[in-house]
Amino acid sequence: MSPKRKISLSEEELIHALRRREKVAAEALYDMYSASLYGVIVRIVNDDIAAEDILQETFLKIWNSFSAYSADKGRLFTWMVNIARNLSIDKLRSKDFKNQSKNRELENNVGLIDERENTVYKPELLGIKELVETLKPEQKSILDLVYFKGYTHVEAAEQLGVPLGTIKTRLRMAIQQLRKSFN
Repeated sequence: MSPKRKISLSEEELIHALRRREKVAAEALYDMYSASLYGVIVRIVNDDIAAEDILQETFLKIWNSFSAYSADKGRLFTWMVNIARNLSIDKLRSKDFKNQSKNRELENNVGLIDERENTVYKPELLGIKELVETLKPEQKSILDLVYFKGYTHVEAAEQLGVPLGTIKTRLRMAIQQLRKSFN
């Protein structure tokens, strides 16, 4: 059996096929965007199994609510990424997900953390989180997103609903405060 050839359409062709609800549109959507959308989702939820479920929900939502897409408001990919991010954030905030994370067995959790984070003993990093706790809440949330969760400044601004300039200023002030604590 030969491997299945991936379908690739131009954005315009894909939009027209999605509007007509053609089977090829669903296949092309998955072939062209699943890896990118999965990357966005797994970065937010940090759980492969949950990310796969959210990816499936994302494609269903894209398919079922495509009539809400407007090319005048932005590119198709941007619209799809927003759906994936919103579903991921909703999942993080859900009671079920929080309880699932709390109820993992400790020995399995330690191995999972070591595996995912490539944990290495780094004495220079000891105490950083404790120092961060001394910062103002708005500075802590930005540092957490940018340095501990890997968000860009723009993503942190979007996540917190704060202008980009404010993010940069608060981040700079937080780093200055941490430097004072180190010295």
